[in-house]
Amino acid sequence: MAVKNYGLLKGTVIESRMERDLDTPHYQIHAVDENSVHYRIAVNVMSSSENSEVLYLVNENFNSSLTEKLTQLPETYLPLGNENRELAIDYIRDGLFDPSLMKPLPNDATGPDNDLNDILDHYIQKAISEKAFIYVYGSKFGPESQPDKVFGFQPTNGMHNIHMNQGNEDKQNERDWAGDNGTWHDGALFLQFENQWTAIFLAFLSQSWCTDERGYPTKMCQHDDTISNQI
Repeated sequence: MAVKNYGLLKGTVIESRMERDLDTPHYQIHAVDENSVHYRIAVNVMSSSENSEVLYLVNENFNSSLTEKLTQLPETYLPLGNENRELAIDYIRDGLFDPSLMKPLPNDATGPDNDLNDILDHYIQKAISEKAFIYVYGSKFGPESQPDKVFGFQPTNGMHNIHMNQGNEDKQNERDWAGDNGTWHDGALFLQFENQWTAIFLAFLSQSWCTDERGYPTKMCQHDDTISNQI
């Protein structure tokens, strides 16, 4: 089925907020587009599955033909579908990064710069100070009439599912995310600084890196397995 309302938001970051002690904590980002539309970007920092740590990879010098396409886009939200699939991303089929470089990290750990909240905050604070563009791949929600539950702007708009959205096992009688499976529907963050691009990729330990054309697992394999025929 794939995640609903898949698309790409381009904007600038105003503020952010860490969540560490909630049941489903997120790193929350407040961004605005050129039309003064406000968005809350909810980035998962913990999984609801048994393996709660999230896999992450940061490329501080991201270099891809994708960035040329992103630069030309207006500063707003763009739905992605068959008509503009060249802008969509797929962790397994795109070759944007090496999955074996992804590492698991907890959402909260004692000390500085050693959990996913800290890692995300480092780059988002840099984006705020340098007024960098942020590009958010994921699912759009809103507009909703009530004030945003985190930042209070109104109406509520936002982006979530900012992570790999395929390889979820269908557990039938148990809660699962198999309904989110889909190729070319993955989420990520890209930050356009003056002289470099930084890319942030996220996935869950429970997700398979061997998927069929629908995004469903074909066999269970670890994130550090080499899937040369798919990448």
